Amino acid sequence: MKGLPLQVKSCLDKALDSALLAVETYNKPAVKFKSGGYIVLMCIAWTSLLHGIFLRKKIKPIYKEKNGRYKKVNGEIQYWELKTCVAKYFVDSNNPIRKNLEFFIPLRNKIEHKFLPELDSNIFAECESLLLNFDKIVEAEFGHKYCLRESLSFALQLFPSSETLSMATKANKDYDSIVSFINQYRSSITTDVLNSGEYAFKAFLIQVANHKSKDALPIQFFSFDKMTDEEKKKVERIAALIKEKHIPVANDDKIKPGTVVEMVQRALGNKSIVKGKKRVDKFNMDTHTRCWKKYKIRPETGSSHPERTNTKYCVYDSMNKNYGYTQAWVDFLIEQMNKDEEYNSLFE
Repeated sequence: MKGLPLQVKSCLDKALDSALLAVETYNKPAVKFKSGGYIVLMCIAWTSLLHGIFLRKKIKPIYKEKNGRYKKVNGEIQYWELKTCVAKYFVDSNNPIRKNLEFFIPLRNKIEHKFLPELDSNIFAECESLLLNFDKIVEAEFGHKYCLRESLSFALQLFPSSETLSMATKANKDYDSIVSFINQYRSSITTDVLNSGEYAFKAFLIQVANHKSKDALPIQFFSFDKMTDEEKKKVERIAALIKEKHIPVANDDKIKPGTVVEMVQRALGNKSIVKGKKRVDKFNMDTHTRCWKKYKIRPETGSSHPERTNTKYCVYDSMNKNYGYTQAWVDFLIEQMNKDEEYNSLFE
């Protein structure tokens, strides 16, 4: 990397190595939770890349104290973390690449200490774009010769069956809360961003007859964005023919009250209290009932207007005559029930 300042070169070296390690981790057959290590390493890669870009532009990506001195933590200078780097580099808050990165920053924190192999298939498209976008920015800022694409290959992957994924999902209680976050994030971004290849890369392969030329590539990639209108129509027609029929499921992202109780109680450390002459869970079904009454998120049982809920936290199911709760409600309860005065107020 001749010609680059030493500090910039060091950041770029680290970024490229981290990205290659991320790909190697993901593509190892023995690794079950592929996206876990991949996301952590790609976040390191992106942070180093953006640091290198800022340094090359004579911008020091370091936090400062009010007196202008560089901020230190445990004696070490505190550099901008990825969230700050992304906000400063991508000025447009609706940029698909920025939205892709902002998806992974909180997700990394949520899965860092969890084992969720069933999550891999759900976020594969975003993971692929995370890598392709990385290479795109490397090329834009440092030139084609530093790109990773020459070091990468088309990986053949063994994919778990839908039955295996279903069984794993049922066995892992952390999965529901993570998927709820994923669904909420996807629903919060615009349709244009959601459909962008820079936010989530999606493709399908069509087997063709063997090439007559022995020199022809076995697999060729054609970017949809660079196709003519006529070529796009043909691709969309083929995609429509092979597209799996989506079967809608009502209230798929809602949580039953019993599950809410389990999630909150677990988040509170499974603490118990003495009630009368027996010991009970700190957060139980009675506590939950007191909460939805106190915070007025749904009507009382038997109300003539059961649909009048705070939809941020609760939705009424008219067909089954019951209520479903959101991840936001679970998060709210965890926050409030960790406050002794708030918890005690339920019983006043």
